[in-house]
Amino acid sequence: MLIVGGGINGAVAAASLAGRNVKVGLIDRGDFAGVTSQESSNLVWGGFKYLENYDLRLVRKLCMSRNRLMKAYPANVREIGFLAAMGRTAPFPQWLAGLGAYSYWAIGNLKTAAPRLLTPQTVGQLEPIVNLSDVKGGLEYFDAHLKDNDARFVFSFVRSALDLGARAANYVEMVSAERGAGRWRAELRDLETGAPLSCTAKVIVNAAGPFADPVNQQLGVRTDHRIVHSKGIHLVVDQLTPNNRVLAFFDDTRRLFYVIPMGRRSVIGTTDTRVDAPTDHVTDEDRTFLLAQINDRLELESPLTTDDIISERCGTRPLVVSSDGNDQREADWTSLSRKHEIDVDADQNVVTIFGGKLTDCLNVGEEIADAVEALGIGMEPDDGQWFGEAPVQSQRAFYRQARGMGLDDMRDKPGVEPLSDRLWRRYGRRAFDMLDDIRQDPAMAEDIMDSADYIRVELHHTAEDEMVTRLDDFLRRRSKISQVVCEEDIRGSAGLLEVAEVLFGPGAGDKLAEYYGERSLPRTREPR
Repeated sequence: MLIVGGGINGAVAAASLAGRNVKVGLIDRGDFAGVTSQESSNLVWGGFKYLENYDLRLVRKLCMSRNRLMKAYPANVREIGFLAAMGRTAPFPQWLAGLGAYSYWAIGNLKTAAPRLLTPQTVGQLEPIVNLSDVKGGLEYFDAHLKDNDARFVFSFVRSALDLGARAANYVEMVSAERGAGRWRAELRDLETGAPLSCTAKVIVNAAGPFADPVNQQLGVRTDHRIVHSKGIHLVVDQLTPNNRVLAFFDDTRRLFYVIPMGRRSVIGTTDTRVDAPTDHVTDEDRTFLLAQINDRLELESPLTTDDIISERCGTRPLVVSSDGNDQREADWTSLSRKHEIDVDADQNVVTIFGGKLTDCLNVGEEIADAVEALGIGMEPDDGQWFGEAPVQSQRAFYRQARGMGLDDMRDKPGVEPLSDRLWRRYGRRAFDMLDDIRQDPAMAEDIMDSADYIRVELHHTAEDEMVTRLDDFLRRRSKISQVVCEEDIRGSAGLLEVAEVLFGPGAGDKLAEYYGERSLPRTREPR
């Protein structure tokens, strides 16, 4: 099996197939989760807004997927409240939104807290930051979100696939592929060294996300579906409200956007703009629009400006349409959902996954495995060991050890979660080795960068086990440092050189220069 594309779809396909004892190779021409899968809202939800289109079957499926993820990843996928302020731009009245929320709750098997309708006064009591001048009422309902970043969650499936015997490589592209004698022969290239590589496979899985159509053209495969692209952006600013809930508003075009908590930061977004390319960027128009919308709906001491933006996210959603239909009209396109479709070319032995979203990832992994099995690839029954966190017994043992050594008392940093919680959530069983390293050297529990919530032992673990090839892999995806710390603070941190030295050894200077280009580089770091 050769899987092309290391976003969420490729990662879960690799883990699912490796878990059934299939020989798997996974490649991505960038880093894992380096495109769409690193630009999500970090929400795990059943698609409340899809009720507008009466797509009850999809909502039901996504709610069940959300519930499944919450059960399998209790430390990583957590329930979170949504507070929606209903004003003049809301496309429907409060009573109808409430009816939808109770229906949504029931469709999801009542697995979250119950929704409730709110008066404007209650909205103001719960969130004093909300501008009530245009609020006619409110609605509170519940879904789930990722405690850590989306790209790290994707990498957990890559790590699972590796543990189950798969092979994976980032920064490797497929140059060409030819089929003969019942097998594919793919010519590959290592983009770090330029070295040519090759492999053979019985089946190719196209999990290239927004690039799925060009990959199929390269393979000479025709499919029933294709991709259209929708751009969504997020702006990261300092924390706007200390309450751990999502604020939901309708913008001037009557579309939902959110203020999403991310630790000591808030994430504002997302937009929905039709684009033609699989990648895009945040424009001045995007920033102006989002800032204007949020400034109108919040009571801030001073309006947010571009100077308040710490970082930006811009992703293109791969939305699925029929290949034989005409391009959707704008009105139809804005109602497209994040459903996925799997096309199988049984003559060529190519499986293509179109669309999808993080919430439905476990279903995608299982459906791809079923499609591959239908092509005649023998595999063992699915025992479910390819996903999920370590059992509760392991968790209890970890916390006992962490308490015994006083882990959470080893640093005094305001506004951050206990070290024991973070290490277990992010690393699971691997966190036991981190405890051993900290016992041997307490400096391993020290923060490595001034403004980042990241300790030295995590850095060494990342260097050994997390396939970091470029500095951005670490700053943006294995951690979320570059999303919550402004670039000037990262570049000025005395610990940045240590980060590069641990990750890249003698090549640290080159990797820093590659990341910063002509910009000034750090020259000193604090002694250990």
